[in-house]
Amino acid sequence: MKQKYLKLLAKEYPNIDSAASEMVNLSAIRSLPKGTEYFFSDLHGEYESFLHMLKSASGMIKIKIDMVFGKTVSKAERENLANLIYYPEKEIKSLKEKNLLTDEWKRLSIYRLILVCEAVSAKYPRSRVRKSAPKELVYILDELLNVTDDVNKDFYYDEIINTIIETEIAENFIASLCRLIQSLAIDRLHIIGDIYDRGPRADIIMDELMSMHDVDIQWGNHDISWIGAASGNPALIANVIRIAMRYNNFDILEDGYGLNLRALAVFAGEVYKDDECSLYYPSTLDDNIYDPVDAGLAAKMHKAITVIQLKLEGQLIEKHPEWDMLQRSIFSRVDFCDCTVELNGKIYRLNDSYFPTVDKNAPLMLSDGEKELMTVLENSFMHSKKLHEHIKFLLARGSMYKVCNGNLLFHGCIPMDENGKFMSVNIGGNNYSGKALLDKLDEMVNQAYFLSDNSREREYACDFMWYLWCGSKSPLYGKDKMAFFERYYIDDAECHREKLNDYYVFSENTEVCCKILKMFGIDERKGHIINGHVPVKIKNGESPVKADGKLYVIDGGISKAYQKTTGIAGYTLIYDSHSLNLAEHKPFISGKSEHTPEIKLVEKLPQRANISDTDRGADILEKINDLRELLKAYRSGTIKERFTD
Repeated sequence: MKQKYLKLLAKEYPNIDSAASEMVNLSAIRSLPKGTEYFFSDLHGEYESFLHMLKSASGMIKIKIDMVFGKTVSKAERENLANLIYYPEKEIKSLKEKNLLTDEWKRLSIYRLILVCEAVSAKYPRSRVRKSAPKELVYILDELLNVTDDVNKDFYYDEIINTIIETEIAENFIASLCRLIQSLAIDRLHIIGDIYDRGPRADIIMDELMSMHDVDIQWGNHDISWIGAASGNPALIANVIRIAMRYNNFDILEDGYGLNLRALAVFAGEVYKDDECSLYYPSTLDDNIYDPVDAGLAAKMHKAITVIQLKLEGQLIEKHPEWDMLQRSIFSRVDFCDCTVELNGKIYRLNDSYFPTVDKNAPLMLSDGEKELMTVLENSFMHSKKLHEHIKFLLARGSMYKVCNGNLLFHGCIPMDENGKFMSVNIGGNNYSGKALLDKLDEMVNQAYFLSDNSREREYACDFMWYLWCGSKSPLYGKDKMAFFERYYIDDAECHREKLNDYYVFSENTEVCCKILKMFGIDERKGHIINGHVPVKIKNGESPVKADGKLYVIDGGISKAYQKTTGIAGYTLIYDSHSLNLAEHKPFISGKSEHTPEIKLVEKLPQRANISDTDRGADILEKINDLRELLKAYRSGTIKERFTD
């Protein structure tokens, strides 16, 4: 097998010179500083905030500008340069309209952008920079960024920049240079779950992630809900529509994914035409741009899909008694004669008493109209090309967890009981806990989407996606219940309370974190756990850094729905070659020029980390060793060299 592999390697490196040259190149790459990794969590469809964080590298580009020009350029000019890098087309258009787009501005801007680009690209090999640059401008950029010491640099710059201006490509060149700086500022992107729901356009975020050169995703329960919906789980189809209705997010459904809601609108308008549906008016955090819907009709649609979801969830719970969730099939226990329900030994009257589609003798059974509606909605989900492009990317780049450069990334928790023992979950008759549970769930998520339609294994996996969304032992949910029914229909705050899994208590203990890191094969002395899911209420004195720096919880409220709770607008964890830093973001206001976050150093590395210290460095070393074996084979004559004219 080894000889066969070496022969394959010889096709790429056909002789001693080519193999030796690549070994030298790879060794040089290993000696470079590690690239900067960015960790984001719980984006929840807030595309404007997230895109700004990417364009600005969460404030790190501004820091580079200040490092380069802090003593020579005014604060206002540095701010203008930052805005140009973040939004080049917008800034150029604005200057044009004000007749300020002069040759002198172009010349000065190109010069300054080159210096910023030099600063952000210093840790990369030239091949990486060339690969990131637009093809038509690679040569010019390469020349400007790599002026040798024996050249009169200022004269050389002036000649090239003057030619760029004379040939009228300056505007395009400036925009390309700005995008190159953005690209080089972020070497690797980690999304710690929950891209979807609440915010207006998760589909725009997905488009952006698909354009990134190196990104991975650890699924959150909201992402799983969408994957499950795209896999054909009716309860989750109803769920993603209901959440969109609740937050008035019609644009992602209709404009983003082309999902046809006309059937739902017609059904809701007919069935609930005499119902004010006052409980179901949406929380409008963002306006719909492309698909504005009358608030009254939106409320009726919201109620219609909510009732359907409660029925479908009850059916799933009864179908799978092994989930031990019969107590959560509350809708099946409602007395629809007087609209009351017993919970925890107490009788509650529901906030809503009009349920025309409910059969009192079989409350979980869909009416004929609801069945017909769900068939239409399921077909719409199954045939949305854009949705399935995004879901396939989410599966290809995503997983339940990731081990990367000595860090353990997962969205929610590893379920633990009150004694600190890892909880076991019954899946298909077998019990799984800890790392084995996450590995099994990773397999099931892929089975739910990719296995053939008539497979019983796929059906079970598809059903289980709902449990992953809200089950009490789901690592992605991590609470004893999802008080969906209670929040809609019962005015008792105690009923609404959702108790976090004991992981969230034990994980603040350093020894427990070290135990978890060790379970995943990570050096517990150096490693960290990085989570999202639970918003950090910084205004209440909570800290995202826990367990003496072993645990980072970086859900700081990018979602507008949480910003009153957290007091900020999200975190970015930034891991460069020197340190770990937390960027604490301000609420994003479109059109406001200054959104630079407060960046705090949270851990200084004992020495600068090189690529040789990373997972990529280990992979490169393995290839160097393979090439070393190939050289031996050439020199021994086991494999013959090839030469081309």
